[in-house]
Amino acid sequence: MTDRITTLNLDQSYVASGAERNKVLRNTYMLLALSLMPTVLGAWLGVELGLGALLRGWMGMLLFIGVAVGFIYGIEKTKNSAAGVPMLLGFTFFMGLMLSPMIQSTLGFKNGPQLIMTAFAGTAGVFMGMAALASVIKRDLSGMGKFLFVGLIMLVIGGLINAFVGSTAGMIVLSMISIGIFSAYMLYDLKRIIDGGETNYISATLALYLDIINVFQSLLALLGIFGGERD
Repeated sequence: MTDRITTLNLDQSYVASGAERNKVLRNTYMLLALSLMPTVLGAWLGVELGLGALLRGWMGMLLFIGVAVGFIYGIEKTKNSAAGVPMLLGFTFFMGLMLSPMIQSTLGFKNGPQLIMTAFAGTAGVFMGMAALASVIKRDLSGMGKFLFVGLIMLVIGGLINAFVGSTAGMIVLSMISIGIFSAYMLYDLKRIIDGGETNYISATLALYLDIINVFQSLLALLGIFGGERD
């Protein structure tokens, strides 16, 4: 969640032409699909190497924050150069590694593979729904970003508190709120591309990727709590 904060771009003074908007949107969709491949590879490798124990707890969280912020800074610095795409794909591979503890834990359920596929299908459904909604909404949603940012900060604070408390009920509530916030972020980010507010497809892909990965994690957490079957 914290890495999504660093991607906010408040400068919307430039608005792209219709042809450029379509190009940015098309390139974003292509790169977004490509970015899922390193994520899957990273998650598989993390599970195979048993990295779950190393990436859990506070050390894992500090590692995640440090490396993620470094990657996002690098992506924004190289987004207009040939190094931008490899940098983004490297980040998505890292995110796959960081997903491996949750994937490994879910695979501990008898129906673990089905839960993962259900979370993936649910995330895809949310994305397609938000994409369809963004294409038909005529209203300017730029003001929505401030409210989402406030919600995101509260979500991060709530997550840190629950990390100490360790409440299952708290995790359920936070996961549901996270799905709502990042689904709304999908709509917001897609609408920015469609309206010409985002003109760099690497930045656009990064924002949408973070939305998608957070929705997926939250859905998987809920499915594991409510639908996980022990042997």
